[in-house]
Amino acid sequence: MSFDRPATPAPQPANLARWLACVAALVFLIVVVGGITRLTESGLSITEWKPISGIIPPLSDAAWHAEFEAYKRIPEYQLINNGMSLSDFKQIFFWEYIHRVLGRVIGMAFALPMLWFWWKRAIPKGYGPRLTALLALGGLQGAIGWWMVSSGLAERTDVSHIRLAVHLLTALTILGGLTWTALDLATLARNPNAKPARLTGFAAFALIILFVQLLLGAFTAGLNAGFAFSSWPKMGEEWFPAGTPMVEPWLRNLVDNPIVVQFVHRWFAWIAAGVLILLGLRVRKLGMPMALANLALLVSVQIALGIATLLTGVNIAIATAHQAVGALLVISATAAAFSLGRQPR
Repeated sequence: MSFDRPATPAPQPANLARWLACVAALVFLIVVVGGITRLTESGLSITEWKPISGIIPPLSDAAWHAEFEAYKRIPEYQLINNGMSLSDFKQIFFWEYIHRVLGRVIGMAFALPMLWFWWKRAIPKGYGPRLTALLALGGLQGAIGWWMVSSGLAERTDVSHIRLAVHLLTALTILGGLTWTALDLATLARNPNAKPARLTGFAAFALIILFVQLLLGAFTAGLNAGFAFSSWPKMGEEWFPAGTPMVEPWLRNLVDNPIVVQFVHRWFAWIAAGVLILLGLRVRKLGMPMALANLALLVSVQIALGIATLLTGVNIAIATAHQAVGALLVISATAAAFSLGRQPR
């Protein structure tokens, strides 16, 4: 392997596409681990943000007791987990630690190869700014993660559901950006004259609808709104429970009221499903039937998992699968939108 820098550009779009696909797989994994971390109430077990030294876990009894004592000082322990054993603490610490380590791994898996490709002048013209933007967004995501965790260390017993939504949706935005860029580069590898795909109006509309549904899902998770009613299609004996306490102004109910958020999330899902199917139908007309098949399958599985999550009282395995399929939907919808934008203008 030569470390010499070429005198002229030597684009390697195929290698870059494979690299970004691997990074996207890691982002998918961290989204799944993040779901487990949330569902096991593990997110506040590490009360400090140490971007460098935090990679080293507690290696002695004294270190474990120091971490546990720090956890005992926050409201979650004092009001909810008072009396928790060190063994139980280690279990919740595990998921938060793995989540943070994965974040660091993703950062290195993106930054180091990107520097190598830049040095070898292998990045095709026009893709440098896009890759830099994705790298910056990934760095910002680490700060957002701590911003989220810090909201639960002083007065609350959990993290802010709004900050959790920002954290999750930023991860899914990165996943979509990686997918789109990898597809652009793979197309360029096949055809050196190919131009980047454009985002069509309908594709943008479909992705916005999916974004709204994912936002509602994040609010549902952050508010523990899935526990409000464990029945379907009705909420208890009614379509919408009478006497539900409302907050003012009214629009705040769409963000802060667990019952309203669950209600809107469960029914807006059908709108999102219909729009994604329409997206698949448009791509199928271009001679790509698999886009519709993928979207139809994932939408069906996602709705079934959402219903099962409610009926099982938010079973951790089912709820985690629900979040994982949501991430797969982002990949599939992004790929369909990309295919729509690959057609001649």
